[in-house]
Amino acid sequence: MLFGLHIIDLVIILVFIVVMLYIGKQSEKKNKDTDDFFLAGRKLGKAYQFFLNFGTSTNADQAVAVSREVYRQGIGGMWIQFLVLFLTPFYWFSTFFFRRVRLTTIGDFFTERFNSKFLGGSYAVFTLLMALLGGGVGYMVAAKTMVAMTPKPIEVCTPDEQRSISEYKEFQILRNELAAGLSADKQVRFEQLSDKNKKGELHSFFSYTNEIWFYLIYALVVGMYTMMGGFRAAAITDAIQGILILIFSLILIPAGLHKVGGFSGLHATVPDYMFQLFGSATMSEYAWYTILAMSLANLVSIVAVVTGMQTAGSALNENAARIGMLTGMFTKRVIMVFWALAGLLAIAIYGGTLSDPDLIWGFMTNDLLLPGAIGLMLAGILAANMSTLSGTSISYAALFIRNLYKPFYPNKSEKHYLTVGRVVIGVTLLGGIGIALVVDNLLELFQYIISIPAIFGASIWLGFMWRRVTKWAVIIQVTACLAIYAVIPNLFPAIKSIKHNPSLIVETKPREVTLKTKALQTDVTSGAALKIGQKIEKKVTVAPVGVFFDKVARENPEDLNSPKVGVDRFHAEIWVISWFGFDMTHLSKAQLVALRFFFDALFPFLLLFLLSFVTKPLSKNLLDNFFAKLHTPVQATPEEDDAALVRARANFGQFEQEKIFPHSQWEFRKWKRVDYIGFFGSWVLVGLVILLLWTVVSVN
Repeated sequence: MLFGLHIIDLVIILVFIVVMLYIGKQSEKKNKDTDDFFLAGRKLGKAYQFFLNFGTSTNADQAVAVSREVYRQGIGGMWIQFLVLFLTPFYWFSTFFFRRVRLTTIGDFFTERFNSKFLGGSYAVFTLLMALLGGGVGYMVAAKTMVAMTPKPIEVCTPDEQRSISEYKEFQILRNELAAGLSADKQVRFEQLSDKNKKGELHSFFSYTNEIWFYLIYALVVGMYTMMGGFRAAAITDAIQGILILIFSLILIPAGLHKVGGFSGLHATVPDYMFQLFGSATMSEYAWYTILAMSLANLVSIVAVVTGMQTAGSALNENAARIGMLTGMFTKRVIMVFWALAGLLAIAIYGGTLSDPDLIWGFMTNDLLLPGAIGLMLAGILAANMSTLSGTSISYAALFIRNLYKPFYPNKSEKHYLTVGRVVIGVTLLGGIGIALVVDNLLELFQYIISIPAIFGASIWLGFMWRRVTKWAVIIQVTACLAIYAVIPNLFPAIKSIKHNPSLIVETKPREVTLKTKALQTDVTSGAALKIGQKIEKKVTVAPVGVFFDKVARENPEDLNSPKVGVDRFHAEIWVISWFGFDMTHLSKAQLVALRFFFDALFPFLLLFLLSFVTKPLSKNLLDNFFAKLHTPVQATPEEDDAALVRARANFGQFEQEKIFPHSQWEFRKWKRVDYIGFFGSWVLVGLVILLLWTVVSVN
């Protein structure tokens, strides 16, 4: 054993790292220019497209986010990630657009579609800043899993660490007694500890793992094989990493079910309202309308994800891009069901004993698996994050080169651009470490990342479909949404007068609700029920939540007279809605979250439509050249493709008959047979995945 890990597990991890570095070195030999490095020469077939899409889109942080939310709220909590299931059919069209447009980055799209290097550069700057957030998520999950797998015994903890652990245990005891009523002294103590917990001062354990060293070594490995091999190395390693992702997603389930006594033991331990697919309006943050709102916001955002253009652009043709995307995405949707089941098993095993739900995966790995299996799990988690980090870091490098660097240094050699691209990969990987060190809550990052891409997503969707959307409409819309979605939420919590403002630190009203639920083993033990499964009623107190801030807590938890202060993200969307006189204090957490995401999804489109009608349209010739590509299939060779585009641009009028609304500003193409099969067939698969989820939570 070395710091809590068996030597067998360490050997497995080292072998995995060596194989990744070897693939990177071998792939380096095939990179002759930037097209090879950034797009794998546009030669990837369906199989590589499958692994590339599956690997790039599947992160261990998503598994942890799903399991932590299920642990907190029941199966309804999985919609923090599973809502993307309803977006999958729309990839049939977005992937088609990305391959047909024959560009390298989404920044190129803004430059060409709106004749604006400023917009292309703005997207690049914005996305490179967002890259730090995305990288931070990957680092944080891998580190938290390692932290949970290497806990320090209580006797080697410092006095401060021991006090934090002791107070967390005391907090859990008082929280369990809350429903039965606390004495005045205990109530005061509970409120003190609750505020400490909100501020992250209480912990259930401490670890041997030094997170900073872990981040640096992890970034070094990913950076080395990515800088050497580029997008081709990312595609090949994703094939290996995809298998490891499947292993890490499934390996906990048999051991967890065995520990809790199978599905019957799971239902005897976990309250039945936690098995409701769409949550409970009183107990969950994810009611059906919340899921709808988050789905809409995500649908707007999916086209602005940095890897979308590059992944599709690396495909041999649009057919390979579409099939690779859908098969990769649906495979991910299926394994998400098992991530959710892991969260339910965590409820049964740990109850409320974990101070940080992000640690669930690491604790279950350490408690349920044997040496060797633990090494495979950790290799799988590293693989899931590495596959995403490598693909996205190459996309970030391409953005920097094409949309920020080349416009100022246009005539450099391919070798020069490759060198600069490799430096950018290293910088983005290191930058993510800074975010991982300052952000401690995975859920905060996920809910933040859902909204942010919508700033550019609306203009991408409209840019592909509506000729009338203008450059200045996009510039004004992006500026306004950037302020509301990103600047104000981060700026206001740092301003003392705002986070202490009585009108902005308001909370929702506390409520007492009565739940009809099936009795658990604990209810039988306490005398509240005669047998497991008996229908009983339980009174539950729904605590107030912040309206404009994520949390509201006392500035000094030890002092009950201390003023309350807003903590974490400021919800500027709710603030804007409140200008129209709406009272938000009577709403539930689920309703507040839904309002935020409906705003995020719809507000950009409202601005674009209004502004496009009062700003100067782009020239017809420029638009015809752009849309000619969308109407022209990708040919077998680059020479044939160039010739087809020349013919299309010479006679753009021939495409009017392909449009649903000929001679209009709308560029909707008439669907072909393959479109009906692809889109509606995807909805059939959506139904089958939901059926699988329902089966998993219903079996008893």
